[in-house]
Amino acid sequence: MARNTLEAWIPEEWETSKVVQTVQQMSAVEALGSPIPMNSDTKHVPRTAGMGVDVVDKGGAYGEDTSLNDEVLLTVKKLGKAARIAEEDIDDSVADVISAKMVGWAKSYAKFFDNATLAVTAAAGTGVPFTSLYSLLHTTDATLGYTADTNITVAATAGAPTYAEFSTAVGNVESGDYFDPGNMVAIAHPAFRKSLRGVLDTQNRPIFVEGLAGTPDTIFGVTVRWSLGARTSPTATATPTGRPIMAFVNPELLLVGRRSGPESVFIDGRDGLSALTDESILKMRSRRAFAYGHPAGGSILVG
Repeated sequence: MARNTLEAWIPEEWETSKVVQTVQQMSAVEALGSPIPMNSDTKHVPRTAGMGVDVVDKGGAYGEDTSLNDEVLLTVKKLGKAARIAEEDIDDSVADVISAKMVGWAKSYAKFFDNATLAVTAAAGTGVPFTSLYSLLHTTDATLGYTADTNITVAATAGAPTYAEFSTAVGNVESGDYFDPGNMVAIAHPAFRKSLRGVLDTQNRPIFVEGLAGTPDTIFGVTVRWSLGARTSPTATATPTGRPIMAFVNPELLLVGRRSGPESVFIDGRDGLSALTDESILKMRSRRAFAYGHPAGGSILVG
């Protein structure tokens, strides 16, 4: 007789799990973003344009601040996959098939999450879990005083951005009120490594030099974090094929809502309906929300 399986989802331990370590190593947004704990599917995060300051003469009245105060809405989406594994593969294989599948999912999830949060070109909807940074910068927001594409720089020659185009991209975010010189990070696809090596001075010497002796790679003093998910794509995917991007961001504005996960559940194939095929099911998932705090605090160079 078939039964309903009620196995609990097992959360991965953040300090020791190979799954979490893989996600942190490969996903720049998971590693650098500001974690927002969530106990429900939605959460409103306050956003303020700051507060002004005036000169107040002796006995004079204080001016009242009129800076914009609003909020960013985080909505949780479930990102997961299931693997059907034959009992023979589990019992006969020398390798730990289940562990290998979990790490494999973590690698795909890391690339998928970075792609979904940074480089998807379409608005949130089917196949697009979040409003990516690219989509945010590609959309006019009159309330915030931002005009579409102001902070997006597209290289005139695909695959070969010039020094001026790199400078323009970082300059777009440097001129905003959310620029923090001690906290800014560039998240870029590894394709930019070749692009950076190709930017030469008048004596054909590379202008941007890769980090030496453990020093991280930098561009204009901004640390570069490499991500395989940083390619444009019409929908979220772990294998994007569009043009590579370099995103200049303030990690404090990378709002990553964490509802649960990464976590897994293993459904044994020796009972229930799966007993007819001797197949077990491994399910992996992570429940995440994302929003970038303000368009003036980020910029993108499309390579």
